[in-house]
Amino acid sequence: MTSTDQQPLGSPFSVTSTAQDVTASIDLSGTSAVVTGGYSGLGLETTRALAAAGARVIVPARRPDIARAALADLPGCEVIAMDLTGLDSVRAAVAHIRDSLAKLDLLMAVAGVMATPERHVGPGWESQLAANHFGHFTLACELYPLLAAADGARVVVNSSAGHTLTDIRWHDPHFRTGYDKWLAYGQAKTANALFAVHLNALGREDGVRAFSLHPGKIITGLQRDMALQEQIDRGWVDEHGNVIAADFKTPSQGAATGLWAATSPLLTDRGGLYLEDCDIAGVSAPEAPMDDGGVRAYAIDPDAAARLWELSIAATGTTPITR
Repeated sequence: MTSTDQQPLGSPFSVTSTAQDVTASIDLSGTSAVVTGGYSGLGLETTRALAAAGARVIVPARRPDIARAALADLPGCEVIAMDLTGLDSVRAAVAHIRDSLAKLDLLMAVAGVMATPERHVGPGWESQLAANHFGHFTLACELYPLLAAADGARVVVNSSAGHTLTDIRWHDPHFRTGYDKWLAYGQAKTANALFAVHLNALGREDGVRAFSLHPGKIITGLQRDMALQEQIDRGWVDEHGNVIAADFKTPSQGAATGLWAATSPLLTDRGGLYLEDCDIAGVSAPEAPMDDGGVRAYAIDPDAAARLWELSIAATGTTPITR
């Protein structure tokens, strides 16, 4: 993948398209999907659309009882326990999935945290990097044999325009020299994009394609660690929590780009790309405002992606994907 591949295709969908728009003519009968965070916010919209199209959907959940209640009316859905910040939990979920499926067609990495208070987990990892990247990295690598067994599997990773806040902090990825909740979020979202770049490079010969994306601005449970006043001050919501910003999407619109990444025939034989508004995003200038869209060059750089991959292998002890 090069920056010349990072050009819009002219998709038939747009910023206003919904999950239902994207999947209206898609038949996923006989396919299987894993959707992290698939019981709330964008994840719930993703699960609903995949199930309605006929897919069997497994939803790993940190709060399985709540997930089962949220998905009770959806056919073909199974909830299993998993905490992305605990690798033993991730590996237990992988063992269950590998016992349940012969192949995996779609892995949708939707779960995430944003702008959390300073927390360190496991061996001292910064918690946003752990939840958003290391957990999904381990999940995807351990499930890779099932992905390779499918006919054209896709891995779709929710990144964010927040990646424009910072490149990987190679000198201090775990913020041992001072914490900033937004830089920690930005680093984790850059990691999501770089992860898709290198996974796609490794998986190409097995037909495994990976994409990252910005879903748009949406008020969901992602903002749970932000005070209401902070959201008011940013112009997102009013004093009652109602969305007032004109450029925010509904959850269904927010799920659309991920579903387009998972199902669009326009993306056949493509991968390692960053998407937004149901199309491939262009490369943004280093100082371009976040709200202007696009992806920073550092978030799709193959050398940086390979470096992060090696860092992640060393940190997690995950079995490498080899070619």
